Amino acid sequence: MATDAAADERSTHGSAGAGPPLSGLRVVDLSSWIGGAYCTKLLADGGAEVVKAEAPAGDPLRQWSASGAPIPPGDDGALFNFLAASKRAVVVDPRHQDDARALHALLASADAAVWSRGSLLAEAPEFGPRRLLETHPHLVVTSITPFGLEGPWKDKASTEFTLQAWSGGIVGLARGRPERAPVHVGGQVGEWLAGAFAAVGTLASLRRDGADGELVDVSMLETLAMCLTYYPVTFNDQLGRPMRRRRFVPTPGVGAARDGLVGLGCGTGQQWLDFCAMVEHPEWTEDPKLFLDRTALAPTIDAWIAARSADEVLDLASAFRIPNAPVANGATIAAFEHFRVRESFAANPRDGATNPRPPVRLSAGRLRTPEPAPRLGQHAIGALAAPSGGHRPRPGGRATRRTDGPAALPFAGLRVLDMTAYWAGPLVGHLLALLGAEVIHLESSGRPDGVRLVGGVPQSEAQYWEKGPIFAALNTNKKSLTIDLRAPRGIELVRRVVSTCDAVIENYTPRVLDQMGLGYETLKVERPDLVMVRMPGFGLNGPWRDQAAFAFVIEDAAGLTWLTGHPDLLPFEPYCVGDPNAGLHALFGLQLALEHRSRTGEGALVEAAMVDAAANIAAEQPIEFSAYGALLSRSGNRGPLAAPQGLYQVAGPDEWGRDDCWVAIAVAGDDQWVALRGALGEPAWAADPALATTAGRRQEHDRIDASLQEWCRSRSADEVVERLWSAGVPVAKVMQPHHQPELPQLEFRRFFEEVDHPVIGRSRYSTVPMRFSLGPERFHRRPAPLLGEHTDELLRDLGLSPEEIATLEAEGIVGGTLASRT
Repeated sequence: MATDAAADERSTHGSAGAGPPLSGLRVVDLSSWIGGAYCTKLLADGGAEVVKAEAPAGDPLRQWSASGAPIPPGDDGALFNFLAASKRAVVVDPRHQDDARALHALLASADAAVWSRGSLLAEAPEFGPRRLLETHPHLVVTSITPFGLEGPWKDKASTEFTLQAWSGGIVGLARGRPERAPVHVGGQVGEWLAGAFAAVGTLASLRRDGADGELVDVSMLETLAMCLTYYPVTFNDQLGRPMRRRRFVPTPGVGAARDGLVGLGCGTGQQWLDFCAMVEHPEWTEDPKLFLDRTALAPTIDAWIAARSADEVLDLASAFRIPNAPVANGATIAAFEHFRVRESFAANPRDGATNPRPPVRLSAGRLRTPEPAPRLGQHAIGALAAPSGGHRPRPGGRATRRTDGPAALPFAGLRVLDMTAYWAGPLVGHLLALLGAEVIHLESSGRPDGVRLVGGVPQSEAQYWEKGPIFAALNTNKKSLTIDLRAPRGIELVRRVVSTCDAVIENYTPRVLDQMGLGYETLKVERPDLVMVRMPGFGLNGPWRDQAAFAFVIEDAAGLTWLTGHPDLLPFEPYCVGDPNAGLHALFGLQLALEHRSRTGEGALVEAAMVDAAANIAAEQPIEFSAYGALLSRSGNRGPLAAPQGLYQVAGPDEWGRDDCWVAIAVAGDDQWVALRGALGEPAWAADPALATTAGRRQEHDRIDASLQEWCRSRSADEVVERLWSAGVPVAKVMQPHHQPELPQLEFRRFFEEVDHPVIGRSRYSTVPMRFSLGPERFHRRPAPLLGEHTDELLRDLGLSPEEIATLEAEGIVGGTLASRT
């Protein structure tokens, strides 16, 4: 029998004989900018034929460089070459009937289309998303927009920066220092995350059995609300207080060692105790308040780090099992030994720039080897359209057909064992459960999912383990099975459960699962066509393989931290992105493996390392450095897409009586600058001709900031938003995250649903950042399960008698509560 180590090695390259999972799938890309490009890149990596249809001017991304590097005429930027690898490119002028007819013929031969605003082609009425579905009812049409296609804000001006402010993500957790303005997360993360959701939504819709085409409507605002904050509404509803009332300095966080930046984190109480021992301050453990807010300790910790080399700090942290990583940037990331061993980066086939490899690895079925990105109009549209004008069967042999009654949910009939904890792993199972899968969350009364205890509910309260708001928010629609994995009989039971499942998801560190005898090669004996998703922080091989991983150190290692913060301070860890981003990409990997199985009958191991997913959405940094020698860095609240762009303090106080209210303003073009001048009443300072261009405004950013701050300071946030938004200027309140349901757009799209929990009561729960035209109308069908709630039912399904179950309960192998273990 092959070992799990051998399976892990195969997961790097895939089996040689199998084709890409999505081969035969045709996708027409009508989008512009990063979100749609990343969605279709993921699909192309999976083997789909992606045809990029552009207006004669081409996608603006072709001429984009975040550092402002000049792109020679007729050439394309390095980020475009990464995102457009393996695609085909056709030019369509929608003003010409022959071109429009040719595009319709191409769409008739396609399975899916991806659309976003921003081009002459996409803005043509006959190629809008709803018209596309009306004209081609077999198509899955996925749209990516700032606010969604419907609702009171659907046409409001925005940038990703203002969307972050509306989402609550700018002050969502630990970004910024109390004496400075909060800061946004750098790197256009909303675009990348929305693209990942769009890819997942597209493949989910294509799974529907017996359904015709569908509109998948992705909202970037909802994406950011879901990925930059940590279920703040459910937290506030259930505990009667927001997660954190003040911005604070994350500690340990990022520190400056003698020769580089390092990231250290304490995600659990034990890690905090170990950290105190490591820095030789055991007395800190005597004050329990320091675990939640260690701001006062920052100078002492900074001095301890500064006295050592980066390697010394990281080696010590690893010895104490404290999550740690170097803080990577575009110049350093590809050179780290771990990434070299794993071959995590490769040269772009067109320009040679350093690109991250795909975010998932498969043991069966292979991903497509990247091909050079196409030149503008490189392919003839007439040669690509199917002569018959009819679409082909969907992947896996599923043909589209109309049915009477509601369509089945995309993952209906799929059974999944969820062996994960905290956020990234449970999110995979949660999205599956929201879209119809039967998901069994495996815990034990001796080792429950640690997120049950997040929130500070006193252990003196009855059933305190059922009152964790984050667990409640992440696990609706799931079943709960409690089995003690320390007992051989428990391991045997898990294997029997696996034999009934289509897929298993786990996010233990690699050594743990292997030691328990629950690796892929072992479980495949129980279920030969099993799909297993492993979600290690740093991968199944390499020097960092067994490092503990939380979102913040993943953000450090991938470069996301480097771009976030004020330029004169150490960077700040985004503190959220690493987890949901990892979950999204793991789900995409699972979808690829399920598609492979539907075609071949063969199961697969999916390696979805958190750091690989993060490196993909931070791809712009190594790309810019390798292509242009430009080191992208943090710039506070400024950015490459707008000038001015910033946060400006407005009249307070806030809900806690503090003078800490802000608005976000971004001017993304000269027309918006004219609109801003008008909204301000044409002040003399704004009439300076030097400010008429983006380049001029960028050079005078400090002067503009001072004038805008003076104008905003005497006005309320509502007044600033009303004045500027009505003029077409992107603007937003910097929202406290627990106030997300107050946004009319989220209310209109029913982003939150009320759920009644038997212990906690009624609370509001976020759903998913996309709406499917075939449903569901409601995502949450039942509350998160009580610990072990379905154990008897699931064991009876295995054929165990009531007497056998009672014996197992008496022996502590199944069932039980935390109270029974204390």
